[in-house]
Amino acid sequence: MRVLLVEDDELLADAIARGLASAGFTVDRVPSAERAAAALETEPFDLAILDIGLPGIDGLSLLARLRAAGSVLPILMLTARFALPQKVRAFELGADDYLMKPFEQAELVARCRALIRRASQLPGGALRLARLTIDLNGRQLLVDGRPVELTRREWAVLEALAHHPGRVVAKERLLQALAGWEQDLSANALETHVSRLRAKLGEGAVIRAIRGLGYRLEEPRAASQPPAAQAAAGPARS
Repeated sequence: MRVLLVEDDELLADAIARGLASAGFTVDRVPSAERAAAALETEPFDLAILDIGLPGIDGLSLLARLRAAGSVLPILMLTARFALPQKVRAFELGADDYLMKPFEQAELVARCRALIRRASQLPGGALRLARLTIDLNGRQLLVDGRPVELTRREWAVLEALAHHPGRVVAKERLLQALAGWEQDLSANALETHVSRLRAKLGEGAVIRAIRGLGYRLEEPRAASQPPAAQAAAGPARS
C-alpha cells in the first residue's frame, strides 16, 4: 500500500521510510505541508503520516484543510511532544490516529495496517475470495489452504487488488503501489508481475484485465462464463 510521509526531519523520515518499506509499504516522502497538499491533489495514497511540527503550515492546519475539502484519507499524526489539548484537537479535526515520538517501528507498522484495513472495511485483516485466503496483517497468501510464496512486488499487486475485490483497479494505481515516485516502472513491467501472480494463484482466483482501465480480482466462476452465456444456458435441469 502507498503511504505519504510528511516529515521535515530528514534522518527520522529516512528511518521511517526504510522501516515501512521493509514491511511492504511503498513510501513517498515530502518535508512540508505545502508539498504534501500538492502531492495529495494529484496522486492516490492509502494513508498519510503527518508530523504536527512542520515548517510553515503545521500538520494540524494541513489536517484541517484536508478534512474541510472532504478528504477521507486515513491520517496518522506524529508529534515530539505530548500535550493532551493538542491530541484532542487533532482528533477533533479528523485525525484517525496519533503517535508520539519516539516510537517503535513495529507499532507504527501495526497502526498503519490497522488504519488501511479499517478504511478498506476488511475486519481482522483477512480476506477470503473463492479459494484464496489473504492475510493482510501477516502478509500471507493461502490457496486451498496451502501457503504460496510471493515476491514483494507480487504481493503489492495482490494487496492493491484485494482491497477492492470485484472492482477495477487502474493500471496507474497499481504502478504507484509498486514503485511510488522513486522508480519509473513501465506498463510492461506491471503486466509481467500480474502474469507471474496469475500463475501462482492458479485456479484459486482470476485477475481479469479490463481493456483500457486496469485489472480486477474475481472469483473463478464469475470469470469462467460471460453473463450472456449464463443467461442463455437457463436453469439447470434435473
